[in-house]
Amino acid sequence: MTLGEAKVGSTVVVQRIEGESAYKRRIMDMGITKGTELYIRKVAPLGDPVEITVRGYELSVRKNDASCVIVG
Repeated sequence: MTLGEAKVGSTVVVQRIEGESAYKRRIMDMGITKGTELYIRKVAPLGDPVEITVRGYELSVRKNDASCVIVG
């Protein structure tokens, strides 16, 4: 399951990040790394962006970025 498919109100753990190395680095620079717990706070009406809580702060992630984060 990807981050974009996760249900609102659920807590998920990052399994891996897919994509090119520069793209992966940008996502990891936001604090989304393997083993990190993410709480899905909100999803915008059209599904973009997804608002999550990661490492104690709120972060909005574009749908395109969220589809590269594999969670479980």
